[in-house]
Amino acid sequence: MPMKVVDSTVSTFGTIFEKFKSDAPNNKANFILFLADKDPSTSLSWCPDCVRAEPVIYKKLEATAGDVMLLRAYVGDRPTWRNPQHPWRVDSTFKLTGVPTLILWDSKNHAIAARLEDHEAHLEHKIDALLSSI
Repeated sequence: MPMKVVDSTVSTFGTIFEKFKSDAPNNKANFILFLADKDPSTSLSWCPDCVRAEPVIYKKLEATAGDVMLLRAYVGDRPTWRNPQHPWRVDSTFKLTGVPTLILWDSKNHAIAARLEDHEAHLEHKIDALLSSI
């Protein structure tokens, strides 16, 4: 089955994340990808690491056998993300330090099972290692 993708922003995340968690037991694997918004003037992400990582992540997740859910959580524009009080920077569950961040969500324990930070989210062997744990 193809990868299921749901998008959220900071303002819609709470509601979408609750639905994501309730649907999670129906999937083989559940991922959250925190990434930068697209620049409206270029339609490209303002984050070069996101531009580099997104195609690699999508290719790997789409090639995974079984149902995979991906929640893409857009952190906002650059000034919004740079704020040290950004909601996902201070969130006790996510504690984001950079984008992109790819999280494997444990649906049984409602917790982060594994994560790839911004400096490693584009590395195929790191994504493969994450996928081998599902």
